[in-house]
Amino acid sequence: MHGKTGVLLSILAGVVALALLVAWFTRPAPLPVRVEAVARGQVQDTVANTKAGTIEACRRAGISPRLGGQIDRMPVTEGDVVEAGEILMEFWNDDLRAQARLAQSELTASGARREQACIVADRAAREAVRQRRLGSQNLASEEAIDNAESQALAQQAACTAARSAVEVSRARLEVAQAALDQTQLRAPFPGVIAEVNGEVGEFVTPSPVGIPTPPAVDLMDISCLYVSAPIDEVDAPAIRVDMPAKISLDAFDDRVFAGRVRRVAPYVLDVEKQARTVDVEVAFLEAADCDCMLPGYSADIEVILAQHDDVLRIPTQAVREGNRVYLVGDDGRLEERSIDTGLRNWAWTEVTAGLEAGDTLVLSVDREGVAPGVLVEAKPGPGGDD
Repeated sequence: MHGKTGVLLSILAGVVALALLVAWFTRPAPLPVRVEAVARGQVQDTVANTKAGTIEACRRAGISPRLGGQIDRMPVTEGDVVEAGEILMEFWNDDLRAQARLAQSELTASGARREQACIVADRAAREAVRQRRLGSQNLASEEAIDNAESQALAQQAACTAARSAVEVSRARLEVAQAALDQTQLRAPFPGVIAEVNGEVGEFVTPSPVGIPTPPAVDLMDISCLYVSAPIDEVDAPAIRVDMPAKISLDAFDDRVFAGRVRRVAPYVLDVEKQARTVDVEVAFLEAADCDCMLPGYSADIEVILAQHDDVLRIPTQAVREGNRVYLVGDDGRLEERSIDTGLRNWAWTEVTAGLEAGDTLVLSVDREGVAPGVLVEAKPGPGGDD
């Protein structure tokens, strides 16, 4: 009897062992997931541009002549650094130079005539004084005194007229000089020559009304740069001047530059078949950052609307619909949890309730349709960017 019982127990143990072995080899493979530990850090609420922005020069002038003319001298070329007032382009102006020289000669002659007339007036005044003195001694007649005083007044008037003639000649010279200046393009501010449209001997005309033409000289001051970028009309009302911002450029993909909002356009740009946007300008906080940049670079901006430091945060990619996240439990199975959130951006989301520092957060899974309770295999995730 006891022998039969032992045999049955041995058979039962073998069946259980076989069942366990079959269950072990036929168990479902753990679901691979990428995880990251919940930690504390900085979270910012930001607004980014909808299309690529552009690096612009704070001062840029397309300089064209007021009058048409033939290019006679062009002392600068593209890339030259010029100072304010320096001649950039000069048209043929021999006739105007001759008129200016004529006006200068007339001014010189008028000055000489004024000097002559005033010397004569001084002599006539002295003669009138002598005649009055002689008259007081009964040594001069009334007629002689009257003639001397009249002559003095007449010569004084001639001196005054000569002074006025000098002013007329000076004004005529200024007119000639102004006409001459119209044949010279001068730099209104220090900068770099970006483009020159024309060669010596070519004829340049000003732009007709309503027909834009390329400027004769394009001058840029690259010592001061800023970013102009379009912001969606929905996000624009939250942006204010002097808000902090971050600037990134495709040409410098490993650097982020600090900036501040310097201007928000007072109108919405409505272009056919394009989203309505508001242009926002962001200036660089450090002038030295502009040394390595050129106008025309593409750039992106992130305007910081609010910022919380040393708060519990998780990567935004881990937050699912309804503010739910997946965690890896102590038993290695998925656990779903609802959270309360605060500030968020494309990289980080602030967690105000529902998680604790050190929780193992699931960033992504390798297949869809998973549910809480699934056995998982945790793999470290790449983490987020600050």
